[in-house]
This record gives sequence, C-alpha cells and structure tokens, in this order.
Amino acid sequence: MRAIACLFAALFASSAAAAGDWRTDAEASGFRRTPDLAATMAWLERLAGATDALRIERFGTSAEGRALPVVVASADGAFTPELAHARGRSVLWVQAGIHPGEIEGKDAGLALLRDLTVAARHRGLLDDTVLVFIPVFNVDGHERSGPYNRINQNGPESMGFRATAQNLNLNRDHVKADAPEMRAWLALWNRWRPHLLVDVHTTNGADYQYDLTWYLEEWGNQAPTVREWQRAALIGRVFPATDRHGHLLGPYINLVDHRDPRQGLVNFGSGPRFSTGYAALRNRPGVLVETHMLKPYRRRVDATYALLLELLRELDRDGAALRDAVAAADAATVARAAADAPRLAVAYRPSDRAEDFVLRGVAFTQERSEISGDTWIRYDPSKPRRYTVPFFRAMVPAAKVALPAAYVLRPSAREAIARVEVHGLSHFRLVAPAEVAAVGWRVTNPAWAPAPFEGRHVLAAFDVADLPRPQVLPAGSVVVPLDQPAANLAAQLFEPAAPDSLLRWGFFDAHFEQKEYADARKAEALAREMLAADPALRSEFERALADPAFAAQPRARLDFFFQRSRWADSGRGVPPVWRIDRATLARLRQETP
Repeated sequence: MRAIACLFAALFASSAAAAGDWRTDAEASGFRRTPDLAATMAWLERLAGATDALRIERFGTSAEGRALPVVVASADGAFTPELAHARGRSVLWVQAGIHPGEIEGKDAGLALLRDLTVAARHRGLLDDTVLVFIPVFNVDGHERSGPYNRINQNGPESMGFRATAQNLNLNRDHVKADAPEMRAWLALWNRWRPHLLVDVHTTNGADYQYDLTWYLEEWGNQAPTVREWQRAALIGRVFPATDRHGHLLGPYINLVDHRDPRQGLVNFGSGPRFSTGYAALRNRPGVLVETHMLKPYRRRVDATYALLLELLRELDRDGAALRDAVAAADAATVARAAADAPRLAVAYRPSDRAEDFVLRGVAFTQERSEISGDTWIRYDPSKPRRYTVPFFRAMVPAAKVALPAAYVLRPSAREAIARVEVHGLSHFRLVAPAEVAAVGWRVTNPAWAPAPFEGRHVLAAFDVADLPRPQVLPAGSVVVPLDQPAANLAAQLFEPAAPDSLLRWGFFDAHFEQKEYADARKAEALAREMLAADPALRSEFERALADPAFAAQPRARLDFFFQRSRWADSGRGVPPVWRIDRATLARLRQETP
C-alpha cells in the first residue's frame, strides 16, 4: 500500500509540475528549436486560459488558408482599439515572423507575455500600455520550415522560409498590398492605430560585436515631433537600458563595401515598402530590430526580450510623451493642407557627407578568390576590434513635389481605388458627374525592369510632365483629400516620383499600350503631308535618323509621324489619377452628400 501511495504521489507531483511549467518550447529545448505554428498557438491558448490579461484573435487568412494570429495584452481588459484609445492607453505593436526564418521575436514575445502575466515578473507594465503582438505574420512561410532556409544564420535547428506561399516578401508589400496577409495587416493597423511599431528581424552580412542592431526613420519622411521622441526616448534611454542587460546594441550595419568594413556604413533608407518606412508615413515611430545572425539563438532571443521589456518600461514611465508626439504629427499633417501647394519630399538618398562612427567590429582578413575572382573577407570573432569609419547616415531629398488639395481617381482605376480602401485613406465618391479643372501626368519613354520583382515588372524609368486638362469626372470617381493624417501615404501612392508609387509598381501599365495603328500605306501618305506642312518637323525627323537603331526600323519611322498627328491617342501614357486645388475640392465636397 505504501508503494502505491508513493506512486500516486509521484504522479500527482509530475502532473502539477507540468501544469505549472510555463517554459516556452524554445526554452525547454535549450534554444535549439522554435515551435511550429500549432505548438505556438497551443502554448498561447494555454497561457490565455490562465490569465485575464490576454486575448487571442485571428485577424485574417493567409494565401494557403491559415489563420493569422494576434495577441492583445492589457491589465484591465482594454482588448479593443476603442477601449484602448478611450482609456488613454499607449498601443505598442510588436510583430515577429514577417520573415519566418528570423523568428527571435516570436520566442522572445512568448516569454515576455508569460512574465507579464502568470509569472508576474514585471508588474504594472500593462496598466497604461496595450501590447498588440503578432507572433507569426507570415504563417505560410513559417510552416515551410527546414534546416537549410538560412545559410547565414546560427540556429535554431530548423526555421521558416522568407517568402509567403505566393513567394512574396511581405516586407516589400506595405504599399502595393498584393498579399492577402498584408491586406489583413493593414486592416488591423487601421483598427488599432498603434503609437509605436516594432518589427523583429535577423541580419545577413557582416560579423561584428553587436548582439542587436536597430534602425529608425530619423530623417525626412518622419514627422519632427516623432523624430524628437525617438531621439530622447529610444536612443537616449531605451537602447542604453537594453545594453545594461548585458547586450551590445548599435545602429543598423549596412556596409558601403561588404568586402571591407573600413570603407564605412551607409543608411539604406528604408522606404515606404518596408514596415518602418510605412509607419513613418502614418506618423508613427517604427523600430526595426535586427539581431545578429552569428550570435547563438539564445542570446538573440534574450536581446530581443530585453529591448521589448525596456520599451514597455519607457511607455510605463512616460507614455503620454509618445502619444502627444504622434497626435502633434497627425495634426501638423492635416494643417499643412491649408497652405498653397505645400512641397513634400517623396524620395530620399543618403547624404554625401559622412560622420565618424566607431564600429565595434572584429578582426578580418582579405584575399583574392580564385572562385569568384573577387575579394574574399573572413572574420575572426575571437578578436574584437574598433574601427573609426565614415557613416553616411543622414538622408536628403531626392525628389520633391507640390502637393494638390486632393487626388481624384476615375472609377476605372479599380485596383488603385482598392488600395485607397485597404490603406484606410479618407475619401469620398462623386454621386454625379463633375466638370473640373485638373492636372494629371503624361508619362513617356517608359522602360520596365527586365525581370519580375515581388510579382510585378516594375516601371524602372520614364519621363513625366504635368498635363493640365479639363476633366468631366464620372459618377463614382474617388476623391482623396490631403487634409488627413495619412496624406503623406496618399502622395506616395500617386506621385510618379515616389519610389513605391502605384505607377512604378505597374498598376497603370495598360495605359501605355497603343490600341490603334496606321497601316503602312496610310502612314506613308500622312508622313509626306506632315513633312510638307512643317519644316521644323522635317528637321526633327532628320535628327532622329541619326540614330542607327531608329533609322533601321521602318515601323518606328512611320510611327514617328503617327504619334505626332491628330490621330494619336491623347490618353496614352496618362494614368487615371488627377490633382485638384482647394476650391475644386471644396465644391466637390459641397456637391457630394
């Protein structure tokens, strides 16, 4: 009987220990492994069942039909955007697994959720902050797990694949929003309107001492009030506090020359297609976290955990400063619309002027490679070194535009209108035709990239000129005013000079196609009539013949005249997007119930 009693006692003790074992799968494996999606969600469901501070939701569906999970953490049950904003909470958005091979954010986030709730290790940090946590954004890529997805990376034993099931990189999709995952993400973003975004990644490339590097939009496209908050709160307090956890942080390492770190660093400039660039367009700070691929997985997860913890502590200390900075940025963007043709930079490049930067690197050797014919660099992480190098850190405008009062899309621009809607841009539709003075664009000499990029053939080069033209806008035309907080995003969508404009992504390619042609016999006669009537045209044609490629093409020579005749299509190369002024916008608003 005593033996049976001891057996029952042992079984009960084992069961109780299992019920109270809140180690994550990564922790339980000694950080050799990261759990698959089913195990991740099972652990989160068990955690949510043990606390009133968590709610798990599904915010969309992947291309292969998997649910997209999001966890909302709040001490007082502010699990909806309406409650969070009504109670004056700061909303911290943390996402992991946009590139699922870079999955530290998931395992760090699971441990942090546990410590904020059932473990009660960080009391009070969810009192004034709502944490919106996406454990795995690219769920299809996460489930395409294997040991050979990340050749540059030191663990875990198996990790997910970079792209979605449609082979799209979600961190290039924020503007064009082709992926169903991104469209769901945008809907969730527009619901929550977070104050701060954190996107967790792992590096590729160089070796150095830093456990974690960070990137912020510190110039140009970030609102001044948000920029000031970043410098004071993040660079001034959060990053140094993370260092005190035993980690070394530094700015994102983008080498001028991958073969020689001594040549310095250059700002890669993010851009609207990336999470941090998109957040800046929405007047929000975004922190790109890049843990160092060559550090052990445990150390990378720990560094991510420490940074997230210090971000929560900063928001607990003074979340109002962030909320005020964001509100001021939104208000300034709306107020700008009252100016006459305010100018906005829509593209940036690194400055030619560098600042000195002390790179915490490691020793390296260089040798000529008989394989590649290039220089082969090999690092020795056992020998830390410091190098003073140039850092081309500042960004300067590469293109500026004069903003209209509003953009107007003709109803035929269905895919573009769909992007207006998915981005949550404020807009209205005309209920009746309207005659307006408008300015569009005529785009000529288009040249597309030779290979597809992210599922599209990008319009790589073109010439563009303003096209003032009266328009009779049909009923159903969509008007996007710029007196709204997301005005900078609207400009990025529609201004041709913007690096991720819908024009560049190919949304208007059909408008470059020629649909009517002149038969050669008719074109021959037309050319002679035009040459006889216009000596300047004859001179222009003779100059064109100096190009051997042009001179060798009979069709091109005849088309030269057709495109300059009254028979040419006046709508060719004209996207169905128009700009209107304040008076016209006011009239259209008045005419639209």
